[in-house]
Amino acid sequence: MTVLQEEAVEASLDADAVVTGARRPLSRNRLVWLRLKSMPRFWVGAGVFAFIVLWAFTGPLLYPFSPTDRDVYNMNMGPTLMHWFGTNSIGQDIYAQTLSGLQKSLVIGLIAGPVATIIAAVVGSAAGYLGGWPDKVIGWFVHLLLVIPSFFILVLLSPIYKGLSWVALTVFLAIFSWMIMAQVVRSQTRSLRNRDFVRAARYMGMPTGAILRRHIIPNIASLLIIDATLGVVTAILSETSLSYFGFGVQKPDVSLGTLLADGTAAALTRPWLFVFPAMVLIALLFAISLIGDALRDAIDPTSGVNRG
Repeated sequence: MTVLQEEAVEASLDADAVVTGARRPLSRNRLVWLRLKSMPRFWVGAGVFAFIVLWAFTGPLLYPFSPTDRDVYNMNMGPTLMHWFGTNSIGQDIYAQTLSGLQKSLVIGLIAGPVATIIAAVVGSAAGYLGGWPDKVIGWFVHLLLVIPSFFILVLLSPIYKGLSWVALTVFLAIFSWMIMAQVVRSQTRSLRNRDFVRAARYMGMPTGAILRRHIIPNIASLLIIDATLGVVTAILSETSLSYFGFGVQKPDVSLGTLLADGTAAALTRPWLFVFPAMVLIALLFAISLIGDALRDAIDPTSGVNRG
């Protein structure tokens, strides 16, 4: 074979490698990321959410007033260069209180939402995989919890956690927010437990916990990611609603719900007490909802019309 022939063969092999590489299927994570990148609503939601988180935790460091400071010379004042969001009836700065309440609502939502999803994944996958009487017992328990809406359960239990810190409220929000997703996970697990790779793992003597952790839960991870994201919205809304009606965060702690409750009566006469916390809450929920909506369409394009 001449030198020219060898060079021609090598060029042909290189071309085949390029074509093969181009046709190589993308991994699922890569495909999801490429879909997300093409969705403007994802970037809008992620950008707004990142700004809100950064603002909530760095804003107080750049502001001269704390949530508990009182300016007795500027009580019930509207927004000024000194008090950006105005002050309340006892001279406390609304901007500082809004940032403090935003921190509290963010921490509660970002903990309670994912924890509820983890509970749903464990309970639902165990029930769907084991079947038989464990499935019936777990299913009966889940239906029992679904009889009464979780909001009313938390209201009934409020005397227990009201005397404790907001951490107790976070735990209770997570405990009573997993049931619907557990039903979805249970149904998906039933369809997965008879797949060949699950049967092979079972015949090899792999423990039930390992099968759930390695084969069942990874195959429903897309549902869990979406649920955890939207669960943050649910947790923030639940905390805000409970605090608004006096069943959630208790003074002297501050949350967006307590600020809205304090400002409702003066929404027409002193609108800054209500409008600024309400706008922050709306922007936060809007951003997380955009991210969750984009994730849903990126992971499962058949879930709805892709508006990105």
